[in-house]
Amino acid sequence: MAITLTDRAASELMLLMKEQDKASSALRVWVAGGGCSGLSYGMALDENDPDEGDQVFEHGGVKIMVDPMSLQYMEGATVDFLDDDQGGGFKIENPNATSSCGCGSSFKTEGSEGASSGGGCGSCSNAG
Repeated sequence: MAITLTDRAASELMLLMKEQDKASSALRVWVAGGGCSGLSYGMALDENDPDEGDQVFEHGGVKIMVDPMSLQYMEGATVDFLDDDQGGGFKIENPNATSSCGCGSSFKTEGSEGASSGGGCGSCSNAG
């Protein structure tokens, strides 16, 4: 299974790549240790070729690159674009997440229970 984009996310990414003159870029998605729940997501436009071992997916004309370590935590995830009162932004819907913080950028999976928490993510509190 791949990491996919909603049609809205693909459309917003295409617009962003055009605005930044990065039409040939890919969306790199990764997981890193830290955040309120132990793991956090990262996303960036990447103009480089895929690294060795990267998986490359394509959806809606946008390439998505993810490294093997991150893919094990994000298999089957979907990147969406949401509008809310504070503006719009990209959000990852991850079926592997067993819990996540209020801001949605930090999560925990069954296999990451031992991951160390890196503290707060800045937009939510880690009470407990």
